Amino acid sequence: MLRLGVALVDFVLLNGAFALAYYGRYVLELGREVPEASFVPYADLVPLQVAFAALLTAGYGIAGVYARPFRDSLLDEAGRLVASTSVGSMLLLAAAFLYYGYPYSRLLFIFAWAAGAAFTLAFRLGGRGVLALLRRRGIGVRQTVVIGAGPLAQLVMHTLTTGSGRGFRLLGFLDDQVTDDIGRFRWLGPLSAAEKVARELKVDEFIIAQPNVSHERLMGLVRGCRRVGLDFRVVPDLYEISLRRVNVDDLDGIPLVSLSPQNLSPTSLLVKRAIDIAVAGLVLLGLLPLWLFIALLIRLDSPGPALIRQVRVGKNGRPFVLYKFRSMHVGAEQEKAKLKDLNEATGPLFKIRNDPRRTRVGRILRRLSLDEIPQLINVLRGEMSLVGPRPPVPEEWELYEPWHRRRLEVSPGLTGLWQVKGRSDLPFDEMVLLDLYYIENWSIWLDIKILLQTIPAVITGRGAY
Repeated sequence: MLRLGVALVDFVLLNGAFALAYYGRYVLELGREVPEASFVPYADLVPLQVAFAALLTAGYGIAGVYARPFRDSLLDEAGRLVASTSVGSMLLLAAAFLYYGYPYSRLLFIFAWAAGAAFTLAFRLGGRGVLALLRRRGIGVRQTVVIGAGPLAQLVMHTLTTGSGRGFRLLGFLDDQVTDDIGRFRWLGPLSAAEKVARELKVDEFIIAQPNVSHERLMGLVRGCRRVGLDFRVVPDLYEISLRRVNVDDLDGIPLVSLSPQNLSPTSLLVKRAIDIAVAGLVLLGLLPLWLFIALLIRLDSPGPALIRQVRVGKNGRPFVLYKFRSMHVGAEQEKAKLKDLNEATGPLFKIRNDPRRTRVGRILRRLSLDEIPQLINVLRGEMSLVGPRPPVPEEWELYEPWHRRRLEVSPGLTGLWQVKGRSDLPFDEMVLLDLYYIENWSIWLDIKILLQTIPAVITGRGAY
């Protein structure tokens, strides 16, 4: 019903967009004056208006806009809407010009395209706002329990608690090996307590995020969910592979899963490199006055150089020299051993939220990620990319497990999924899983999404320390 309702609203909005476009073109005469011989009465264009709305609504359905209304990221949904509106408008424009009954105005179609995209996007924004308001009041929220406590389960729990408000309320997790809370994630008991927990906490849904669970145990959990009338979802072993790359075939009822090739072909890498050079070069030139201002502030705030060089590990384990603005006082690295008890990070990382080694200017630079601006030099030199995993220091790299090292199968980046999903607030294993997802599912569009999402992440400073 929700899908049908959204489609009907789109149909009405698109009719309104076309009517507004007509008013702007033929009544207000926007763009240029309409010759009397070219004037078309609105009533004569109503069939074209209905065709415009119907074609675009159908196009939205084909593009998957109605598959998960208000559940996909706004960027994904906006991309599909704008693309479908553009294609549909061009098709209708071509069809209209094949019919010589009236001299159709091309500006009319441009206005209709712009208004249609604006109206449908505004509807999505408004709908998400209403849903967020309802969910804050506890309406439409699904009480959810995660089964598992490994890196994958922790990534799922983190996403549920810090995601885009998709209507889940995480109650906690069930696991046999872990018998205590994991940070803010509450342990609710062993797997055998699933039905009891479901009844007592009024659980709506279980998410099974335990890839190594046996088939027998998995089916037992599924049957238990069904007995108490619960929904359940399973995160598959192929969790780092986007569904866009998964194809399912049928062999006499046996599902066969095949994966499309990775997108990191030589041509794709060449395009990515060209974008890196163009964007990094333009930003470097545009931010040159800011460079000088930051360097001056650093020198006035504390003794020492404004720009520092650090050895980092890059693609395939190759070391390189990384450039940064100095955010700590001189000699800070030698004090690291004394502060190890204050480390707030997991795994091989070393992070302190209120690091006493940081200077006054350095605190501001770190919060706004301005200390990383000089790494655009590394991007131009080909040692880094705009988007990719963060480059570790050599001592961290030495502590990596074999599966951790896969994150540097690509060039490290200035930003990445780890930054837009929480940055330093993320446990190390979750960060690695996000990097592996990025590697397996890379595309130009994914890079653009991450770059756009980095802007609010930097402004809010979430996880920046």
